[in-house]
Amino acid sequence: MFESATAEAQDRQDERLAEPAYLRQALMSRVGEFVRLRREIHSEPELAFEEHRTAALVAGKLASWGYAVERGVGGTGVVGRLIRGSGRRRLGLRADMDALPIAEATGAAWASRRPGLMHACGHDGHTAMLLAAARHLAEEGGFSGTLQLVFQPAEEGGGGALRMIEDGLFERYPCDAVFAMHNMPGVPQGHLVFREGAAMASSDYASITLTGIGGHGAMPHKAADPIVAASSIVMALQTIVSRNVDPQSMAVVTVGALHAGQANNVIPATATLELSVRALDHDVRVALERRIKALVVAQAASFGVEARIDWRAGYAVLVNAPEQTAFARDVGLALRGAGGVTLQGPALSGSEDFAFMLQRVPGSYLLIGNGDGDSAGACMVHNPGYDFNDDNIAIGAAYWVLLARRFLAD
Repeated sequence: MFESATAEAQDRQDERLAEPAYLRQALMSRVGEFVRLRREIHSEPELAFEEHRTAALVAGKLASWGYAVERGVGGTGVVGRLIRGSGRRRLGLRADMDALPIAEATGAAWASRRPGLMHACGHDGHTAMLLAAARHLAEEGGFSGTLQLVFQPAEEGGGGALRMIEDGLFERYPCDAVFAMHNMPGVPQGHLVFREGAAMASSDYASITLTGIGGHGAMPHKAADPIVAASSIVMALQTIVSRNVDPQSMAVVTVGALHAGQANNVIPATATLELSVRALDHDVRVALERRIKALVVAQAASFGVEARIDWRAGYAVLVNAPEQTAFARDVGLALRGAGGVTLQGPALSGSEDFAFMLQRVPGSYLLIGNGDGDSAGACMVHNPGYDFNDDNIAIGAAYWVLLARRFLAD
């Protein structure tokens, strides 16, 4: 009897260890369907809150596989729910759907058919990966509990995650944990990168309008020059990171635009600056806003110029919960092995609105390598030459399936 029980346990262990290999093989055998789907989405990109065609495609696929589907969550968001067994745990997996206002230059057969728009960040691939996993889980099961797939609009600056939350996402679809995945050029294709704690920066924006007194360029003493004030402010802003932020903390203050004047012999009455401000710590984020506002007002006053600051809060710091990140990491190790996983990758100064979901529900955000070296997948996102690496669809889908089955295990 003891030997029989031991043999049975060994069989279960062998089956568990073989599952990742089986998943990769099973998903690879049907990946062509989802490569075609990804390329279809890629060829018809849609901007934030305009993802009507993409949302309809996603909803139609989910419904055909047996998911209960709701459209219009947070504008153009889609949620699919699948319940199996008697398990009480609830899992949320999220993919983004929106494109960018960039003219594509890949020359691919599936390139954007919409001038000036393209999927330059791989959201088409994220959607395809999650759909491939959705079909596999619907057809083969292997879990007990509630699976909730969130297809989010408007990640690219539109705050679609926040809109879905404000629209009652987690009240109607409560989750015990949420996870999301993003491709990363410069990392070997299929390599998984995890990070516990602060993983992506907050993003805030400021428009500064300086109002002085215009005049003749030959008589500057009769004017209050906003260009000189703006120039001084640009340089002074750089001291905030170097002198007001702990050297062991990350902060970025970038002046991305300075507009003033039209003629070389005219001192304009106004000048405007556009700022991007980022941090990996909430307290640093707060301190940056306070210090920037104080410095700008003081610098402007020293030149006899008035400053008006329009501060716009963007995305929060994305913080991965320790327990959920450890779980996600273990799934990655099971699927890819130690050589295919970075256990604690570096934090990124880019921003991601999945941060808002993580403020409400514990979870983790991971990266999957899009390609490195001279490969096509190494082209950075938000670039006209970028394209999602289709070899990641089977791997990404296998990861989601394995994570769902282990999280929603009996």
